[in-house]
Amino acid sequence: MPLKIRNSRWTKVDHYVEALLIPPDPVLDAALKASAAAGLPDIAVTPGQGKFLHLLARMHGARRILEIGTLGGYSTIWLARALPPDGRLVTLEADPTHQNVARDNITRAGLAPRVEHRLGLALETLPQLTGPFDFIFIDADKENAAAYFKWAMRLSRPGTAIVVDNVVRGGAVAKPSAHDSSSRGIHEMNEAIRREPRVTATVLQTVGRKGYDGFMLALVTD
Repeated sequence: MPLKIRNSRWTKVDHYVEALLIPPDPVLDAALKASAAAGLPDIAVTPGQGKFLHLLARMHGARRILEIGTLGGYSTIWLARALPPDGRLVTLEADPTHQNVARDNITRAGLAPRVEHRLGLALETLPQLTGPFDFIFIDADKENAAAYFKWAMRLSRPGTAIVVDNVVRGGAVAKPSAHDSSSRGIHEMNEAIRREPRVTATVLQTVGRKGYDGFMLALVTD
């Protein structure tokens, strides 16, 4: 996520919303601390964004969730908590260190029975999955975003919600440079979505203590 564009007001509003609407959560706090202690990059969703994903999945009535990009399992915990007791979440991670941290965090959260971990490059593990999934969250390397979206479509059904993080890139996505492979990857995904007749989609720009970015929200219609 681009971190160069910041505004102190955005951070203050994040803190205000969290204090007002997101009660302290020792499990989630421990997941962040464990991730930091293990040297994982500080790129997990914020608490407000995590609860946003949680509420989306709950409102959608998701019973099967696919997450592409586990990192330390912070967003995984938010999403798995949205599932009913017999729900299932499959999360894909390429880095074994990240996956080990995530496993510990998810076990500490009491969610291990609901979460299935797959280790390996997502483009190699995605063909092993069987759909459909009700809710798909994509938060992995942006260079392959278009390919991840195509796989999401293959593993979806009419009514599946697809959410992609970090799609604004501090505004760079509107005119990505030749040297910015992440923004170019998102731009290519956006073009693929525009050409896909089976989805309706939009982009929601976000600001906060992690800077200026956004989510892609897509609904599979056919």
